[in-house]
Amino acid sequence: MEPDPEKPLEPMFVLGHLFITPDARAVLRAAGMPAAALLLRHLFGDWGELDAHSWQQNDDALLTDSQLFSTYTLAIGKTVWVITEADRSSTTVLLPIDNQ
Repeated sequence: MEPDPEKPLEPMFVLGHLFITPDARAVLRAAGMPAAALLLRHLFGDWGELDAHSWQQNDDALLTDSQLFSTYTLAIGKTVWVITEADRSSTTVLLPIDNQ
């Protein structure tokens, strides 16, 4: 579906406090990608490379105040996750390995 040019873009939720792990910061720096670019995609409902089921889960989470999860693959081949907590108190940018 194409965005309606007459309708202003609005954030879909609140990010809360922002955090980034050291490893994610290093990977983003190596890729020349500002964390803000991924945060904006996440904030406006672009969940990245999720399958259809997970994409729908995020869309549903907007209505049920559940955790939001996005995954983005950078040009250098590294994957970065963005996770917003269910209570919208915080959002973290991290690598999958940071979650172990």
